[in-house]
Amino acid sequence: MLIPVLLFIVGLLCLIKGGDWFVDGATGIARRFHVPELLIGATVVSIGTTLPEVMVSTTSALTGHGEIAYGNAIGSVICNAALIAAITIAVRPGKVDPKSLRTPVAFFFVAAAFYAGVAYTTGSFTRPVGLILLAMFVAYIVCNVLAMKNAPAPEEEEQAEEGPFAKELGLLAIGAVLIAVGADLLVDNGTLIAQALGVPESVIALTFVALGTSLPELVTAITSLVKGHGALSLGNVIGANVFNLVLVSGVSVTLAPFSIPQNSTIAGMNASLVMDIPVMFAVMLLLTVPALIKGKLSRPQGIALLCIYAAFCAVQFSI
Repeated sequence: MLIPVLLFIVGLLCLIKGGDWFVDGATGIARRFHVPELLIGATVVSIGTTLPEVMVSTTSALTGHGEIAYGNAIGSVICNAALIAAITIAVRPGKVDPKSLRTPVAFFFVAAAFYAGVAYTTGSFTRPVGLILLAMFVAYIVCNVLAMKNAPAPEEEEQAEEGPFAKELGLLAIGAVLIAVGADLLVDNGTLIAQALGVPESVIALTFVALGTSLPELVTAITSLVKGHGALSLGNVIGANVFNLVLVSGVSVTLAPFSIPQNSTIAGMNASLVMDIPVMFAVMLLLTVPALIKGKLSRPQGIALLCIYAAFCAVQFSI
């Protein structure tokens, strides 16, 4: 039992450092070719921080552990909104620009409605469903590109000093390898730990694995908080949640279709349908609606989200 736990931790560390280096390399290359900073954040960085979820879910689906692939996508959305964003809001609430949130929020709820519709009506995520999710991902990227097309490129004096191009490519490649290795260790040993403890794989995915693969977003949120840009982490979290549904789930479902978990029940009903999906909608509504209507975030809002996350985890381990 000790070895799987240690390897599980090593996997998390590989994911964290791999995601960090991947983002650094990708951002450096994007800046080298004078891509606007806003576009970098909306595309390259957001994709980079969700690569751990992509690798974990894809590896899980391909190895026959669809419960982890399914649970990781939903669990990461809940973790990002009710833990990561909640921490930044509770510590340092602030104003946000509703206009900048409209596109990612709209895409999230459209994707979530489609995702939930499939879960409630068929309970099976087939390859066509995966292709539709990937089409949504492409549409989201295109909308971001069009929205940022007329954004001014960063001024030369405000740009960070460029490093060697070979170094940036190296960070990109090494980061991708670490993410792949970390995902493999996380899935294999997470499965072993779940089996040893008698805990359903879907529960492990919704809690530990989801938290582990959301660590890049947590690092980004903490960095934003330290620098006094709490609103920036909100946009990053919402963007990452869009990717969790359309990219993470899209890739894993397209490569290896799976059904929703059937091994956890609440009052005789599938736990995912009566709790996981509703909680996902609830935390995202609580996170985004006040920001869109009032243009600001409040400390009680962050505390409420943290309470929901604590209750969600407690219920997961009691069923």
